[in-house]
Parts: sequence; C-alpha cells; structure tokens
Amino acid sequence: MIAVLAALSAALAIGAGAFGAHGVSDPKAVEWLHTGGTYQLIHAVAAIAIMGVARGAAVLLLIGAAIFALTLYAMALGAPRWLGAITPIGGVLMIGGWLWAAWQFGQR
Repeated sequence: MIAVLAALSAALAIGAGAFGAHGVSDPKAVEWLHTGGTYQLIHAVAAIAIMGVARGAAVLLLIGAAIFALTLYAMALGAPRWLGAITPIGGVLMIGGWLWAAWQFGQR
C-alpha cells in the first residue's frame, strides 16, 4: 500500500509542477506549485526506496510531504494564506521521517 500511495503522490507532484509551469501566471502560485511538487516527488521516491527497511519512516515521509505540498497547492489555487502556517508541520514530519529512517538504518 505504501508503494501505491507513493506512486499516486508522485503523479500528483508531476501534475502540480506541470500546472505551475503552464497553467498559472501568478509568480507566487508558480513558486508554491514548484516547491510543493519538488518536495512531494522527492519524498514519494524516497518512500518507495526505504519502505522495505523503514516502513514507518516511509509512511511519515508521505504524510509530511502531503501536508507540506497540499497546503501549498491549496494556496496556489486561491485558498486562504493562513494555510501557510500549516505547511511547516509537513516539513517537521518529513524531517522526523528522515531521522526515523536514519535510526532504522543504523539498527541494521
């Protein structure tokens, strides 16, 4: 199931990046879509790469990337900017996922 969610996450990230490159003109929206897409794609691939050894960390990476990217996507599409206060929660979860992965790999 992690691989399925990661693949769907990667597809969404690519769609967001493409939309940012071709579908919006507001520079801030373009930046948000690019940043969200980049982080989401990197963490989707990372989750697939580590899911066999650090399953929990992989899930945390996906959850963090989803919160991070989806709040940026929502703001790019016109949602209130206060959502930007939630974005760092996703970043903290991604950092936690990487630390958890480091601990898991260190246990091997």
